[in-house]
Parts: sequence; structure tokens; C-alpha cells
Amino acid sequence: MTSPALPFTDLAVLLRGELITPGDEAYDAARAVYNGMIDKRPAAVVRCRDAADVVAAVAFGRAHGLEIAVRGGGHNAAGFGTWDGALVVDLSPMHSTTVDPERHTVRVDAGATWGDVDHATVAFGMATPSGFLASTGVAGLTLGGGIGYLSRRFGLTVDNLLAADVVLADGRFVTASATSHPDLFWALRGGGGNFGVVTSFTFRCHDIGEHGTVIGGPVLYDIADAPEVMRWYRELVPALPEELSGWLGLITIPPAPPFPEELWGRKACAIVWCYTGPHDRADEVLDPVRTFGSPLVVGLAPMPFTALQSAFDPLYPAGLQWYWRADFFREISDTAIDVHRDFGDRLPTGHSTMHLYPIDGAASRVAPDATAFAYRDGGWAGVIVGVDPDPANSELISGWAKDYWERLHPTSAGSAYLNFVMDEGEDRVRASYRDNYERLARIKHRYDPDNTFHINQNIRPVEQT
Repeated sequence: MTSPALPFTDLAVLLRGELITPGDEAYDAARAVYNGMIDKRPAAVVRCRDAADVVAAVAFGRAHGLEIAVRGGGHNAAGFGTWDGALVVDLSPMHSTTVDPERHTVRVDAGATWGDVDHATVAFGMATPSGFLASTGVAGLTLGGGIGYLSRRFGLTVDNLLAADVVLADGRFVTASATSHPDLFWALRGGGGNFGVVTSFTFRCHDIGEHGTVIGGPVLYDIADAPEVMRWYRELVPALPEELSGWLGLITIPPAPPFPEELWGRKACAIVWCYTGPHDRADEVLDPVRTFGSPLVVGLAPMPFTALQSAFDPLYPAGLQWYWRADFFREISDTAIDVHRDFGDRLPTGHSTMHLYPIDGAASRVAPDATAFAYRDGGWAGVIVGVDPDPANSELISGWAKDYWERLHPTSAGSAYLNFVMDEGEDRVRASYRDNYERLARIKHRYDPDNTFHINQNIRPVEQT
């Protein structure tokens, strides 16, 4: 643990934001992240108000030999937004958005959540591809790739990133884009927080639905029907119009409206659909997903895109215990379906789940070396999460997730979406970047040769030979 004698008062006078140290009343709240399983005690937290605060914090951390952790929305699976003895650069007070409806762009501060972005853009009938929870931070999701409801139609979040403002380890403030620091721009699009502290992003936006109103919601099947549903789903999704996407999950039906009370607590196979095309074609496009099998619930309805994006936030508030395991899958094989059926029957808690997110359509038409995000093969990003409010159940949920992953991993593509990966070591990181890893390591050496930013899915700097 860092000595308390550090001159934090010298840093405090440079800040517009707030400096929080152990003993301050706000310390426990400031050090907390989304995953309640993470319990770290940083040396101090700088709640930055602007890029100048970020520059000051990074300079102070380097000058005094402090580890530096960067916190955006705090959703990181491994809890890398905080660290024992570190200086936490907390961007969450920086959450403004600026929409340009004519150019179809939005500029977003790095502490914003996707709820902030959707609120700003959907008012103009637009959105940029993001994830599946409104409470997810913009920075972490973007820097890891960004898989979401709009990926089949408009690509990943990184495919819609136009520019990023970055504070580098040496204190420089630069803008990365296709024409300015293009190698850094390439690396930021999937390379995580390895290259600096991004303070703002500019994204391309797209018109969706009818002025931001989409047709979406869940279709739920009994867990016994999961094998039949999965076999149908794996063939259907690649053939669907790209305006329609749907992720598949194994869930416990929440004990709350709008679900019928007689279904509360029942294990189910769920597909959550999102149709962003013109509504006069909706009946034709959605007919196959409304009519297949014997659904328990067909919850498809017109709604603002903001409503779909935020639908699951009340079920997953900050502070739950999370244990994550993940992989990419080129196919949903019969062997995999047998594993899913087995572990779906054994969901250990009401919040625990398995999801499969499509990566095809526009996302799969981008070359694997066009961005740092390397997995463009089509198929799905899979994630197994043991989740529960009670820390006493941490071994229960983590054991289920580990056992599930061990059985399923042989059917995978051998790498994973790093936004879903916990602290699993360098080999796991290398595998997920595939052939892009060596280029990333060289860019890391150019922009962060001392590996100042290593509390992340770390890419070690390698000097070009």
C-alpha cells in the first residue's frame, strides 16, 4: 500500500474536480465499481471534471510512482477501474454529450454511460451501436470493441468511432483519428485502455426505426425447449435482414411485472429481439420470431430504443457479485447445445445467466486487421455470468460459471471478447487479439513505453526491431 505521506494536497490545488483519500466520508463510494466482488483500496481517487484534471492526475501518479487505474462507467468485468494502492482517475463526472443532427455525429465525454448517449441521440431518431445495458460506460465498451443490438446492421461501436481525445502517459493531449495519429486510432478501436486515457469520443450515428422507435422485446420459451430453440436460432439469425438482431440467453424469469406472475422464477430460454427497420415491413420480418415453437411470452412491441437499452438495468443494479467467463463461437454446435441444456437446468441463482450475442452482418464484413478488434469471423460472443446480491454465494456462482466454461470451451473459437474477461493472464489477451497482437505491442511501445497504463487487459510494449 502506498505511503499516506504523499503530497496529495499538491495535486488537489491543480484540480477542478474532487480528490478523495482514505478516511474521507466519500471514500468507500468512490472506490466501488459495478462488480461487488471487487474490493480494492486505492491510495486516492481523482474525480475529474475535465481533461486538465486527467493530465494533472496522470502526471502526479507518474511523478510519485503510483499505479494508475482508470474508471469510466465502472462496469469492467475484472474491476480494473480500481486497484489497491493506485491513483484512480475517475472520469464519471465527465458525462456531457453533444449531438450534431446534420452530420449524424455525437461527441461524448469518457465518463458518460450509454444511457446518456441514447438520451441525447434518440431524441433525433438516431443511435450509435453500443451494448445491452444503459448503465454501461461508453469508454470501456468502446475501447473493447462494442457488441450490441445494432451490430448486425451498423457494425461494432469501434466501427463507428470517428475520433478520440487522449491524454498520453507523457502528458501530451492528442486527437486520434483516421488522419491524426492513425496508428493510435487503430489501436484504440479494440485495444482497451492500454494507450492512454481517452477523455472524449466522437461517433457516427444512424437513423433507426421510426424516429428512434424500434420494435423489440423478449420471446421466452421453457428451458426444456432450449435445444430446439437453439438449433432454430443458429440457422435463422445469419439469414435475417440486418435490421433485425436478437441475442439468446438462458435465464430465470424475474419475479416482477411485466412478466406474468405464474412464470416468476421459472427457468427459460430467452431471445431478446430488436428490429430497427421501417415499421411497414415489421410484420413480415418479425413473423418467424413471433410464431416459432410454443413460447411462454411474446413481448415484442414498439418502444423507444432507449427503453430497450435500459430494460435490464433495474434487474442488474451496481453492487451485485459477478463472476464472468467468455468465449467466441463460430457456430452453436450440437455438442455445445447439450452443454447449454445441462447448465441451463442448473442456473444457480436468479440473476445468473448465459448469453450469446451475434457478430455477423456489418460487423463481420470489416477486415480482421482493420481495427484492433480481431474477431470478425461471424458467429457469436458468448458469456457465462454467475451473479447474485449475496457475497456468501460467491463460490456457488463462480463454481457454476467455471464448470460451465470448462465444458463449453472446447466448442469455441479459442478466444473471447475482452470486455467479458476477468483477470485471466497474458495468454488469454494474446489469443483474443490474434494476429493483431504484435502490432498492438509496437504501438504500445510508441505511446506508453513504460507500461504506465497496465491495469487493464494488458498489452506489454515491444520495441519495433
